[in-house]
Amino acid sequence: MRVTLSDTARQYIALFEDETGATARDCVVFDAADAGEDDAKTDERVVFLVKSGDMGRAIGSGGENVRKVEAQLGKDVTLVEDADTAENFVANALAPAAVYNVTVSEDDETVAYAEVDSADTGVAIGEGGRNILAAEKLAKRHYDIDDIQLT
Repeated sequence: MRVTLSDTARQYIALFEDETGATARDCVVFDAADAGEDDAKTDERVVFLVKSGDMGRAIGSGGENVRKVEAQLGKDVTLVEDADTAENFVANALAPAAVYNVTVSEDDETVAYAEVDSADTGVAIGEGGRNILAAEKLAKRHYDIDDIQLT
């Protein structure tokens, strides 16, 4: 699938790659317009899709690379590791939640059913739904998945 990046996303990727030495395959910018009124200030963030195998480099020792990028952008940064299958991609996008299995069903729409440890359901969803929203947005952009359902 072809992903179109905004000018801002391209600039953020360049900064991310310069600071971390890791390769970013995508960047999604969430701002106040993407959050509800109550979450407007807490959901200004940037989600980077990191090339498979580059996650350690992206995070840096003790998380220092992520902190540097956050300081320069003035936004929270979330990292998701790329994967070669839709199932692995969805599992990575829901991390750090423990995902046991992902099944993709294609009927009228494409839905990924993710089996998540019951103790990690809240982690997978995130405050105000922010984690699952990011996972759904990335899964749509890269695997044309319309929805993610937690089981």
